[in-house]
Amino acid sequence: MRHNRSPLQARRPTAPVAGRDSRRGVLPLAAVLTALSLTACSADAGADTEGDALAGDYQGDELNILLNASHEGAGEWLSAEFEAETGVQVNVTTVPYDEIASQLTLDQQSGANTYDVSAPWYVSLGDLADDGSIQPLTEYVEATPEIDVEDFIPSIWEPYTLVGEEIYGLPFDGDIHALFYNEAILERNGFDEPPATWDEYAEQVRTITENESADGVYGAAVFGEQSPLILGASFANRLAGFGGDFLDEEGQPQINSPEAVASLEALEDIWDDALPTPAETDFGAGNSAWFAGNVAFIENWTDLGVRSQDPESGSEVADEWGVTYLPRTEAGESPRASLVAGFSWVVAGNTERTDLANQFITWASTAEVNAALLTALPPTGIDPNRITSLEDEQYGTDFPELQNVNESTLDGALAWPTGTNATEAAQVLTDEIAAHLAGQGDSAQETLDTVQSEWERLLVD
Repeated sequence: MRHNRSPLQARRPTAPVAGRDSRRGVLPLAAVLTALSLTACSADAGADTEGDALAGDYQGDELNILLNASHEGAGEWLSAEFEAETGVQVNVTTVPYDEIASQLTLDQQSGANTYDVSAPWYVSLGDLADDGSIQPLTEYVEATPEIDVEDFIPSIWEPYTLVGEEIYGLPFDGDIHALFYNEAILERNGFDEPPATWDEYAEQVRTITENESADGVYGAAVFGEQSPLILGASFANRLAGFGGDFLDEEGQPQINSPEAVASLEALEDIWDDALPTPAETDFGAGNSAWFAGNVAFIENWTDLGVRSQDPESGSEVADEWGVTYLPRTEAGESPRASLVAGFSWVVAGNTERTDLANQFITWASTAEVNAALLTALPPTGIDPNRITSLEDEQYGTDFPELQNVNESTLDGALAWPTGTNATEAAQVLTDEIAAHLAGQGDSAQETLDTVQSEWERLLVD
């Protein structure tokens, strides 16, 4: 599958990547880091103003980073590259994806102050800022033109960085979902194309499960574990596809809109036809079924395509998969991305290494680094965060289908609410959806009316 390039790509030249993966050379970081150290010196009256390179200033120092477990490969890559170029030892700790914000808060509020840098879910930035677990970055970003704010994908920049008018993060992992499909399973069940609409999706999933479940093959692996990053993502995918939004133009909750109700009903439509049992299907279980060739569809982060081609990932579906946009309400409608689980670089509130941490997150969010992480082997789990890395020539050569579905972030992507209490609001929605799908709640409308009431309490000033 190969889509035409977007008008934006046609206007902008493709930027050659300066990075590397295991098949390319060493990432030339010296120029970037020297520029950053000069900027940091000019912005800090107490710093060495002679402009020594970062390696000279911090040789032998250490930086402690907290990441979610899905970014373990990225952490290893970043640690090795940064230490090789600067002499700074980067120590990476990983925790489950739904625990990273709570772990960072506990570390900072307990006084342990172990971590200097982290990359939590963007939805948690408001709460982390409110309790002092992360530092504001506005002055630093404004004083550091090398960050190149204009190059970040516009739909990603604001939700991944801002709490009110203050910048608290820099985008790290773009993280949208796309619809992956097993070409062989579709073909033997008589489907020439993947579904364009949610109705077609439900029909194909139902047919495949009816035909092949006796052999252990199912229409879809549906992420249904009771976590905002898992079940919440499955709901958000449908909300994007039905043209809905979490909030209206004034920032008020509209989680009980007709589009939201249709989204919950669409999720319910395939629940019984999905890989058993969807309420227990998390990231690992869903991916395992996909790599084994036991499901026809999976809504997943676009880096799944990189792992699907990597034999070291245990994939049995190499060269047998395709990927397309999330389904929509009607065929022919423009695709819309769902920013289900993006992550942002932050500086810990109590770190004594603020300058070094700032320079690290600036480097780690550059287009060069992001582009290299997209195709690195072993896979790093990273998706595009910048326009130039999205358009990267190597990415387009190695994974043109992934590059094209990621173009859907360029216009009108759906983002979760952010700010104070946003994390709790996401959990409230997830808990109510889980109860409804378990048959414990009322109708879809009544379930979301309950969520609406809670969101008005949590998110409205």
